[in-house]
Amino acid sequence: MNPTLRFVSHIPCSKKVAALVAALWMAVSLVGQTADSTMLVNAVWQTDTIANGVVFKQTALKDYFSSNQYISCIEVAPNSAAKLAFAYNKDLDYTSQMAKKQDAIAAINGSFFDMQYFNPICYLRIDGENVGENTNKNTPYRKYYQYGTLVLDDNGMPKILKTDSLRVWENSLPYQNIMTAGPLLIQSGKEQPMRDDRTFVTHRHNRTAIGIKPDGTVLMMTVDGRHAKAQGMTLVQLIKTLKWLGCVDALNMDGGGSTTCYIKGRGVVNYPSDNNAFDHKGERKVSNAILLMVYF
Repeated sequence: MNPTLRFVSHIPCSKKVAALVAALWMAVSLVGQTADSTMLVNAVWQTDTIANGVVFKQTALKDYFSSNQYISCIEVAPNSAAKLAFAYNKDLDYTSQMAKKQDAIAAINGSFFDMQYFNPICYLRIDGENVGENTNKNTPYRKYYQYGTLVLDDNGMPKILKTDSLRVWENSLPYQNIMTAGPLLIQSGKEQPMRDDRTFVTHRHNRTAIGIKPDGTVLMMTVDGRHAKAQGMTLVQLIKTLKWLGCVDALNMDGGGSTTCYIKGRGVVNYPSDNNAFDHKGERKVSNAILLMVYF
């Protein structure tokens, strides 16, 4: 037998090679993450104050996670008079139209819904009225995209909760406004593990998310996708982005063609993809939205 072949096939050596390859891969990955985090932290943002304690900002990044990205953020300070609210339309409507009807100063799309029957497919309670429930009714357990819940207290301040596995868990919550989505991305500063067997997780898509910083600042964020100028993110990349922006809790909302960011007086300010063009006209009708309201 050729001694060279015998040496290569030796099991302990194979383990050493595998360990070396894994170590090199991890080192390259960490270097890449450092470069990406530095790029995000040092990014030039177009920034504007749209209300007292509310800042809207956008940035375009090249070679961020080896891709082009366009990120829009609405930051709401904890002492701001602006508060979150939920909107719902049983016949579907544009996020921008839901916002205009309620005179919201800003909005992003909300949670998942059935595009054929229009109903929410995640639990939704608005002002004490249950208007959506977790599917599938044939099982006592919830689906993967139902493992995080956004609740609003009586002052419109949000909390992000990790759900119980039971599908009807939200029924016991005391809050008047509840919106379930998922998966949960960050909880108490810890990145949550993501499944690696779903293209929903592992492929680049438009993303909508909501995060909370340690001081209570709320971050409403959209990431555009499905275009060469805005390629979208995997959920792991979304987690990293939210964490680098300072969020200690974060929840993934409906994304893809639903992803929309609206600002009063400007209209849709991100690049929704439903018209396959990089403009502001590709908005999709959705079932529900997260509004930012100022009550006088």
